[in-house]
Amino acid sequence: MNDFFTQSSFVGAVMCLAAFLFGKWINKKTKLPFLNPLLIAIIIIVAFMLIFNVDYDAFNNSAKYISYLITPATVALAIPLYKHIALLKKHFAAIIAALVVGTFSGLLSVYVLSLLFGLNHEMYVTLLPKSITTAVGMSISEEFGGIVTITVITIIITGILGAIIDEPIYRILHIKSSIAKGLGLGAASHVIGTSKAMGIDEECGAMGSLSIVVCSIITVIASTFMSGLI
Repeated sequence: MNDFFTQSSFVGAVMCLAAFLFGKWINKKTKLPFLNPLLIAIIIIVAFMLIFNVDYDAFNNSAKYISYLITPATVALAIPLYKHIALLKKHFAAIIAALVVGTFSGLLSVYVLSLLFGLNHEMYVTLLPKSITTAVGMSISEEFGGIVTITVITIIITGILGAIIDEPIYRILHIKSSIAKGLGLGAASHVIGTSKAMGIDEECGAMGSLSIVVCSIITVIASTFMSGLI
């Protein structure tokens, strides 16, 4: 089985896409927030690898093409933002203030929890970029000596959790504004949250796209100073 994936250029990528589409179908049918398409896809792929004893490197060899699409897919999120640029100009100060607060809340939570649980520098910088898009988060983790693989897992888990618990939080806090929902999803749950935001409406998706860009920039700058705190 390992030789099959090593020699097959696209089988892993096709399996990942198929698992994700199946997850979307399940999510659409059930309408249950915790049945996130990405979470379902991850469970399917991991279960397959465990059952058939597929080596990670072998599977990754035929699924790596999906990783190449992460950066251009992130850049493509600028399209809905461009369509709603007037909205950004109208609420510029409030939007930027919200994103700065949201970004630093995420960074400071990692710092505080790292102190409470006695994490070392390596684990601290591994978790630091948990709330930004994978492409940027991997670079930050690698730059400051973190474990990139765990960083990716943390970013995915953060995104999925944000996309699952957003609706209950909106109801509890009586948040109805598409702008507020999009900013919150993008700032806390990066691309996965923004994908969820786009399912709400275009305005919400545009704010999610903006959040990804601005929060990534702030995180890159802030991490330079915060990485040395532990």
